Amino acid sequence: MTALPLDPARIRAHFPAFAEPTLQGQAFFENAGGAYTARPVIDKLDHYYRATKVQPYGVYPASKAAGDAMALSFDRMAQALNVTSDWIHFGPSASANTYVLAQAFGGWLKPGDAIIVTNQDHEANSGNWRRLARLGIEVREWGVDPQTGRLALADLDKLLDAKVRLVAAPHCSNIAGEINDVAAISARAHAVGAVTAIDGVSYAPHGLPDLAALGADIYFFSAYKVYGPHQGVLAIRPELALALPNQGHYFNDSKPRYRLTPAGPDHAQIAASSGIVDYLEIIADLAPASITGPDAFRRANAAMRAQETALAMPLLDYLRGRNSVRLIGPDDPAVRAPTIALALSEPGAVVAARLAHHGVMAAGGHFYAQRLLEAVGIDPNHGVLRLSFVHYTTPEEITQLIAALDAELK
Repeated sequence: MTALPLDPARIRAHFPAFAEPTLQGQAFFENAGGAYTARPVIDKLDHYYRATKVQPYGVYPASKAAGDAMALSFDRMAQALNVTSDWIHFGPSASANTYVLAQAFGGWLKPGDAIIVTNQDHEANSGNWRRLARLGIEVREWGVDPQTGRLALADLDKLLDAKVRLVAAPHCSNIAGEINDVAAISARAHAVGAVTAIDGVSYAPHGLPDLAALGADIYFFSAYKVYGPHQGVLAIRPELALALPNQGHYFNDSKPRYRLTPAGPDHAQIAASSGIVDYLEIIADLAPASITGPDAFRRANAAMRAQETALAMPLLDYLRGRNSVRLIGPDDPAVRAPTIALALSEPGAVVAARLAHHGVMAAGGHFYAQRLLEAVGIDPNHGVLRLSFVHYTTPEEITQLIAALDAELK
């Protein structure tokens, strides 16, 4: 294995899960479903419930402290994404956030307008938009290559014209794993006057992106997959957010953070979300001088990606040698996230259950990406085995996984 830029022991010291006795010897390969929570997040959540579990933004000290803690998360998340804090909205989940967003677009788009969706996405960034067809919106599908599961920019170009108002696409598929060129997608959409809605759920755990560089108008992800609490983070260009119809109470129409969050937010989890950003700064501090970037968050991103690329190499090398295994997406770790889906002769969930006997925590199924599985010729009910890891995974766990696969794959 290529030398790792980050010391796994120093990383794992910031995750209480790795000191939990019941998890000892268990190698966690279901991170795409939700990562372990970093200590800065847990500490802030604990403090909020102990000291400031009151209505925030009020006039008394505990209420002011609660509001300050929440406001800090808006500011810090914006800092990590390289946008201003008025971009940031918190909601109960990525799926709920995109549902509300699509409802808002339904009142903004006009019959005859067109939108583009993909069949590579998680259903949250596909189904919500496709339902707009009932309002007279034309829905065009940017389809994947049926052999590789890849999205080709040339195929997007064929769908774009002056009628297109929105392009919804994933930064990274939760099955195919390939990292899509969001900057190129955004540039193409903007050239015809469209906006972009990018699903970052499967990319963000591997480093929060610079949204200014990507050019995306909307970017969303799940905080609980980025070492944080169970919240959805929605970043949307402020002028676009204000142009969309209000989805909250009518008397909150002038309050930007209420317009796309119709339900009351989870105050404690919002306050704890700034701990995600604290943790990313810890990673930047742990990174060697050879890892460079214009700020702590780009350095953290680079360090995490370098770590994951090195960890993925031996696993992908092993899988190339298994003729009975079909890897969905590229086998080059440099162009994909370490979310590795395998089509097997047996249902993915069946193999995952056997891997559990080897102390490997993995999962099988369709992972809310039924359209992608169908496009590449896999029955969603059969599903795939998904092996997903992040920068805190160790080389020893990769070895443990390979040994378990060697014992259980047919």
